[in-house]
Amino acid sequence: MTGNNYDDWRRRSPFYGETHEALSSSVRAFIAREATPHVEAWEEAGIVPRAFHEKAGAAGLLGLGFPEQLGGTAEGIDSFHKLVLVDETARCGSGGVQSGLFTHAVAMPLLIEHGDPDLAASVAPRILAGLDILAIAITEPSGGSDVAALKTGVRREGDTFIVNGSKTFISNGMRADWFVTAVRTGGPGMGGISMLLIPGDSPGLTRTSLKKMGWHAGDTATLHFDDVRVPVHHLLGQENKGFKPILRNFNWERIQAAQQCTAFARIAHEEAVDWANQRETFGQKLGSHPVIRSKLADMKRRIDTTQASVDLNTWQFDQGLDSASDIALLKVQATRMFEQVLREAAQVLGGASFIRGTLTERIYREVRVVAIGGGSEEILLDLAGRQLGYGAS
Repeated sequence: MTGNNYDDWRRRSPFYGETHEALSSSVRAFIAREATPHVEAWEEAGIVPRAFHEKAGAAGLLGLGFPEQLGGTAEGIDSFHKLVLVDETARCGSGGVQSGLFTHAVAMPLLIEHGDPDLAASVAPRILAGLDILAIAITEPSGGSDVAALKTGVRREGDTFIVNGSKTFISNGMRADWFVTAVRTGGPGMGGISMLLIPGDSPGLTRTSLKKMGWHAGDTATLHFDDVRVPVHHLLGQENKGFKPILRNFNWERIQAAQQCTAFARIAHEEAVDWANQRETFGQKLGSHPVIRSKLADMKRRIDTTQASVDLNTWQFDQGLDSASDIALLKVQATRMFEQVLREAAQVLGGASFIRGTLTERIYREVRVVAIGGGSEEILLDLAGRQLGYGAS
């Protein structure tokens, strides 16, 4: 379709080159072969099978950007390769597949960069091979996005931490073999937070599955810690100094979330263009009506301007020039664009968008989770305003 090639924007961008296109082709073929034919079944089952993790690990998808000695692929990899991975895995039209496959992408840097090297060497290779699953557990029932207020507490007995509390909205919570977990080891506020790597089979750790509006193929759970004993050497980083690494990790998570928004919006836009070019109404193609043509053009405007911001923030991140306020505003921009584009795509498809079977219907169910997860729009706007000094006395 003229002017609507899914990935044409990459070929005209200064941030992407031959290696990014090669990765794109490889991941696209993998998703088309191993995921797309099965997505509906996985959505109904509410889970991505472990066999798919193993296939993704064998194909190198899980190790992208992680150290070679741990089973990853790091040489020549930049953050734009990771954006390509987000973009191409979105093609199957399921955020649940991405959520089920890539929770380690957020948790693993905390283990590798802050954990004991021997601990990382014993755990990471199985995760990158798709044999084990790693999740991150930060959000709590009482605090939501307020990380500094978390309550899951720890007391120390010799060489053991004993954990009590709960976490919720944990992606891969039912299946994970390991959890990078934020806990309170000190006093109130951000100064008393630490990170622990907690084995999923720890006595006293129980899980409750949560049913969701969207992301059906990715399992989500509440975790309950009842005197869970964790070896002290599973501490990631310094005790009571976990808050800053968590926030730094959030920056990249939010950039990836913004890329997910542009990818899914582009898929819905493509489906809307296809529909408008084929559907006939009042004696002419739907897309020939000026109101529909303008709607499709405006959707593309929103997607392309958001993608430009994603790319700029990603370049700044790789250069060490990233700004937490800019990234917070980027995520808000992306989630609001996502919601608007999906609304308009549904309007173009009409009643078909309300019936199971269209990509737009499936993706529309996943708009809200991106607008809330990783920092809600309200929290991020306030964070940006405070960092920019707005309202300061």
